[in-house]
Amino acid sequence: MHLILYSKPGCHLCEGLQEKLEQIVETRNFASLEIRDIMTRDDWFAAYEYEVPVLYVTNRRDVEEAEKREEMIPRPSPRVTVSQLEKMLRKYL
Repeated sequence: MHLILYSKPGCHLCEGLQEKLEQIVETRNFASLEIRDIMTRDDWFAAYEYEVPVLYVTNRRDVEEAEKREEMIPRPSPRVTVSQLEKMLRKYL
């Protein structure tokens, strides 16, 4: 499985979620993580300007195919622990 985090520089919620996701990916090794900076593409910026962080899951690593099959995961609370986040992700993975 592949996790995709839409983020932007300076977003503290994005940075916090990214840190937790990186811990899960590194220690549990059950998914890969891709960070997409919404400032790099107009379509991402238009879609997520006021919504980041936004988390998606896909089972495809090919970018074109992945974008067709991405499933949004509800945004976790900023106070969620790493173990709580992992448990939540397992429902979607």
